[in-house]
Parts: sequence; C-alpha cells; structure tokens
Amino acid sequence: MTTDIVIYHNPECGTSRNTLAMIRNAGIEPHVVEYLKTPPSRAMLESLIERAAISPRDLLREKGTPYAELGLGDESLSDAALMDAMMEHPILINRPLVVSPLGVRLCRPSEAVLDILPSPQQGAFTKEDGEQVVDAAGERIA
Repeated sequence: MTTDIVIYHNPECGTSRNTLAMIRNAGIEPHVVEYLKTPPSRAMLESLIERAAISPRDLLREKGTPYAELGLGDESLSDAALMDAMMEHPILINRPLVVSPLGVRLCRPSEAVLDILPSPQQGAFTKEDGEQVVDAAGERIA
C-alpha cells in the first residue's frame, strides 16, 4: 500500500525500530528519514512540533545526548534556544516522530503510532522486548 507516512528514525533505537515495524505490519512502506544523517530543517522541525501539539522541550531527548552538558534542563531557556540546540545536535531530537495523514506523533511508546495509522495491523505484533501489543486479529492489546 502506498500511503504518505514519514518516520524520523534512528535505527539504533529500539523504540524507533518497533515503530517502523508496526507501520510495516499495517502493510505500509513509509518514507524513512534517518534524521541523524539527514536532519530536518528548522522550519520543518518547528512545523512537526506544532502539528504534534507538543513543545520543543517535549521533543528534547536527554539519554545519550549532550543535554546535561549544554544545560538544557534550565527551565528558563526559550523555545528558540532549545531549537538552536536541536539544530546543532540532532541527537537531541527525540524519536521516532511519525507523520501520517491522520497527524504527527512522537511515538513513545512505540504503540502510539497505532493511533495515526490509516490502515489496521495485518497480524500480531510483538515488540523487541517481548511485549505483545497487537493480537493475531490485528487488534491492539490494552
């Protein structure tokens, strides 16, 4: 199925790999953007944040990044300053961000992607850690 789905993906991230696998489990081959190799422009990132109805701070990743060294925990920092940091250090952009005709979502946890996929799951899905999130009938497990 050809559907306009874009995933801002890091193949080193289990959550990102699970999200990508659930998109494919819906029969969709998304456009995969390895954002560490090809970061979004500032305008694109601002648009994604707005469309996801989150703040730049909500998109900041702490683990495995220069978050602490850059003092990004300082709540007085402006959105513009946080955006500057993400532009300079794309690893600070949390992932995976998924864009679909049904919206934009930061898919943490990975099963959040199920809320914005236009096609149902085509079968069972179990995350890399062994957690089953979709049953054999393609239904989300609560």
